[in-house]
Amino acid sequence: MNKSALITGITGQDGAYLAQLLLTKGYRVFGLARRSSTSELNLSRLQWLGIANDVEILDGDLSDLSSLMRACRIAEPSEIYNLAAQSFVATSWSQPLLTANITAVGVANMLEALHTCCPDARFYQASSSEMYGLIREPRQTEQTPFYPRSPYAVAKLYGHWITVNYRESHKLFATSGILFNHESPLRGIEFVTRKITDGVARIKLRLQDKLTLGNLDATRDWGHAKDYTRAMWLMLQQDVADDYVIATGVTTSVRDFCQSAFAHVGLNYEDHVVTNPRFLRPAEVDVLLGDSTKARRELGWQPEISLSEMISEMVEADLKRLSKREA
Repeated sequence: MNKSALITGITGQDGAYLAQLLLTKGYRVFGLARRSSTSELNLSRLQWLGIANDVEILDGDLSDLSSLMRACRIAEPSEIYNLAAQSFVATSWSQPLLTANITAVGVANMLEALHTCCPDARFYQASSSEMYGLIREPRQTEQTPFYPRSPYAVAKLYGHWITVNYRESHKLFATSGILFNHESPLRGIEFVTRKITDGVARIKLRLQDKLTLGNLDATRDWGHAKDYTRAMWLMLQQDVADDYVIATGVTTSVRDFCQSAFAHVGLNYEDHVVTNPRFLRPAEVDVLLGDSTKARRELGWQPEISLSEMISEMVEADLKRLSKREA
């Protein structure tokens, strides 16, 4: 029998790329999606990858344990990937309780559904480099102490530790991937990297002249989402559940990201980028830099797509999208 997988957050960037990967490996893929009365289910990312008709969508919500248990009984998953969250850091300050309910308690709900309905399934929790926050070491490993600096990061930290607790208390195969920033053409427009590439495309096409950003000196360890979803799958193929940092080991500033994106279309970022204090975080995370030695050694994982390749792909995708819209 083919394996089956249940992915929460399947309509997001990571969920879509992961679904694509699992389908190529012969999995039957189920996706959990929260319905809204105000709009149709957004399957645009799955459609962009050409796999919307190949996945089976189940109604559910991380805040509703009964729906998670029902999804587990229908899918009978051998693997569960919990990628759903309120994942935009800026929003977590204006909606801290929602963020806690979905990004933190939602993980416990998913683990409880697994423990009750399919205890033999393997579980992946999407942890975040934002948990390191005010960094305690220049390069962050699985052993680096956490110091979260946003409601989002605090919620992710709960999700991380409740996963460890269920692994140790109930002997579940439950692992967390501490993923550093990862981007792609499927990244949400509200995230800074996609905001930059979308802005570059709009400026190149003369749809606007300026791009307004916040802290240009913040630095991140950026990789491609396709590389990172491959790491998720590798974690669940191991003999023993464990936690892994997934990162490129290279740090780049927002300013340098801008420079590369604008240079791709022959423009100077300094002629178009302006800063506005309203885009600054109440508590800034100045730098994140991951050390993925353990994942490279034990999983055989390494990134395959360079930062420059990723930026070029994102800019070209936004140029194509906007050109079609204006045609």
